[in-house]
Amino acid sequence: MAEVTNQVKKEVVETIYNFFAEECEVPRSTLNENTNIMEDIEGDSLMFMELLEIFKKKYQLNIDIKSIGKYVLRHPTDTIGKVIDLTLLIIEKENKIAEM
Repeated sequence: MAEVTNQVKKEVVETIYNFFAEECEVPRSTLNENTNIMEDIEGDSLMFMELLEIFKKKYQLNIDIKSIGKYVLRHPTDTIGKVIDLTLLIIEKENKIAEM
């Protein structure tokens, strides 16, 4: 687990916006927290898995996909803002996210 500082938040936001802009081939300036990943920019669910790998390496996270799946079933992450929130929770809580 890592502490979610203002610097970490900034890095997460920048990484996520840049990732979706590049992967979905859309201008970064058109993205915002309410952008629906599947409907607005034609993203897919596998993109989150790619993002997760980036953050696992960057913050040395120990998280099981099963734990994330349990959380996402109760808290769908369909917008960029929700992906940011989920990523920050994963960094802070790791596998304890399944209990939330």
